[in-house]
Amino acid sequence: MAITDLTHRLRSPKIALLALLITAVATFLIAYLLVSIFRHKTEAANPYLRFVEVKQSTTDPAPWGLNWPREYDRYKSTVQASRTNFGGGDANPAQKSEVFPFLTRMFAGYAFGIDYRDRRGHSYMLHDQEITRRVTERPQSGACLHCHASVIPTYVRLGGEDPEKTPYNDKTIHDGLVKLSAMKYWDAHAEVIKTGSSTPIEGKPDQFKHFEGAHPVSCTDCHNAKTMRLEVRRPGFVAGIRALKASQGIKDFDVNRDATRSEMRTFVCAQCHVEYYCGPKTTLFFPWNNGVKIEEIEKTYDNYKFADGKRFNDWVHAETGAELLKAQHPEFEMWNQGVHAKSGVSCTDCHMPYVREGAMKVSDHYVRSPLLMVAQSCQQCHGWSESELTNRVASIQNTTFAQMLRAGQSLTDFLDTFKTLRAPFNEKNRALAAQQAREKLSKDAAFAKLSGAEQEKKLTEATQGALNALWAEHVAKTPELKAIGELQRKAQWRLDYVAAENSMGFHAPQEATRILGESIDYFRQAQLETVRLLGPGAKYPVTLEPARKK
Repeated sequence: MAITDLTHRLRSPKIALLALLITAVATFLIAYLLVSIFRHKTEAANPYLRFVEVKQSTTDPAPWGLNWPREYDRYKSTVQASRTNFGGGDANPAQKSEVFPFLTRMFAGYAFGIDYRDRRGHSYMLHDQEITRRVTERPQSGACLHCHASVIPTYVRLGGEDPEKTPYNDKTIHDGLVKLSAMKYWDAHAEVIKTGSSTPIEGKPDQFKHFEGAHPVSCTDCHNAKTMRLEVRRPGFVAGIRALKASQGIKDFDVNRDATRSEMRTFVCAQCHVEYYCGPKTTLFFPWNNGVKIEEIEKTYDNYKFADGKRFNDWVHAETGAELLKAQHPEFEMWNQGVHAKSGVSCTDCHMPYVREGAMKVSDHYVRSPLLMVAQSCQQCHGWSESELTNRVASIQNTTFAQMLRAGQSLTDFLDTFKTLRAPFNEKNRALAAQQAREKLSKDAAFAKLSGAEQEKKLTEATQGALNALWAEHVAKTPELKAIGELQRKAQWRLDYVAAENSMGFHAPQEATRILGESIDYFRQAQLETVRLLGPGAKYPVTLEPARKK
C-alpha cells in the first residue's frame, strides 16, 4: 500500500514540474559556468583589442587609451589630490619651507631657495616644472626635461635619426641627450614641442598625423609600442644602471636585454625617481659608478671633475661660500637599502598594485601612496589590520620627521654662528662689492630703463652677489674655512638626501635615521670649528629641541 501511494505521488503534476524546474536551473547554472569560463579564458588570452596603432613616437597618451582604456582612465586620475600625512597631491602644493623653515637658508644662493613646493601626481610633472620660479626666474638647463617630459623621441631626432622608425638606438638617444642638455631650458622645451606626437588619424587607425606639443610622462616612456612589454630608454638610467652593474662585477649590462620582469617593474620608475646631476656644467648623469648608498654616491661626486678642472658641486652657498651638493629625489637609492628591496618587492607592487577587472589582472596606473590603498598594496603580503599597518608607517615617518627637524636646527645653529664669523669681512668689503655691482650694472642696457626703486633693488641684489663672490674667493684661500665648508658639504648632503626623498624615511627607516644622525654630527662639528675660529668667549646658539611645525 505504501509503495502504491509513493508511485502515485511521484506521478503528481506538481512533483514532475518541480523536478523539471530543478533540472532546468541546474542546466542553466552549468551552462553559465561554462560560458563564464570560456569568456574569462578568452579575456585572458586577448587582454586588449587594438582599435588604433600607436608608435614609440606617440607621446600623447590619449591614443594609447583607445586600446588600453582601463590603464589610461586610472592614469588620468593622477590629477586628483592624493595627500598623506607628509605631502603629495594638493591642488596648490605648499612650499616645503612652511613645514621645514630651515630649507630657505639651506639653499641660500640656489634656485631651490626661492621656490620648492610639495610634489603632485604624474599628470602635473611637466606643468609644475614650467611654472616654478626656479625655471621662470633662473636660467636652467635643458637636461631638466629628462625626467619631466615624454622626451625620448626628441632625443632620437636630435641624435640624427627619425623618431618614427624603431627600434631606437641607445647611442642615438644619448647623443640627443647631450645636445638637449647643452641648450637653455626654454630652447630645449621648444624642441620637445616641435617633436610632438605621432597620433593616429580618426577613421584611419593605421595612419598617423604629426601634432606639436609637449606631454608629461606617457605610455611610451615605459612600454614597447608593439609588444607592450616594459622598456627603459631614458639615457641617464641606461648608462647609470650599466655603471652600477659594472661596479658589482657584471659587464656590459643591457637593461632591456638582461633585466628580469620583476626588476623592470622597478627600473621603469627608477628612470626618474633617483639622484642625478642635471645642471649646465656637464651632460646629465646618474652617479652610480661606486654604488647607490649615500656614501658611494658622495664618493663619485667628490672624485668627479668638471671640464674646467674644478671639483663637482651644484652651487656655492651664499652665506658660507662652501661648495655644496643638491640631492634630487633618491627614492630608488633609498629603497635599495630597505627590507622591501631585499624581499624582492618592486615599486609597482606598492604604488601600482594589481587590480582585477573580470578575468584580467592589470596594474593600477593611478600611481600614488600605498597609504591610500592599503588593502591592495600592503595586505597582499602583510596579514595585519589596516589600522595596524598605517600606525606602523606613521611611527616610522614621525620618527624621521622629528630627526629631520633636529638636523635642520643643527644647520640653523651652525649658520647663525658662521654669520658672526663672517660679519667683519662683510663690513670691510661692502663698499668694494657695491662698486663692482655698479660697474657691472652700468653695462646692462636694461638696467637703465628701470624705475628708481627697481634700480635700487637691483643694485642691492647685485651688491650682495658681489659680496658673496668676494667671500667665496676668501674661503678658497683660507684652509680653516675650507675645512668648515667640507663639514657643511657632508652635513647638508645628508640632510637634503632624506628631505628630498619622498617616503619620509619609510623606504629604509634605519638608513634614514643613520643618515640624519650623521648630518647632525657634521653640522655640530662645523659649528664647533666656527666657534674655535671666533676665539674665547664667543657666544653661539645650541638649540636642543627644535620648534615643530606640521
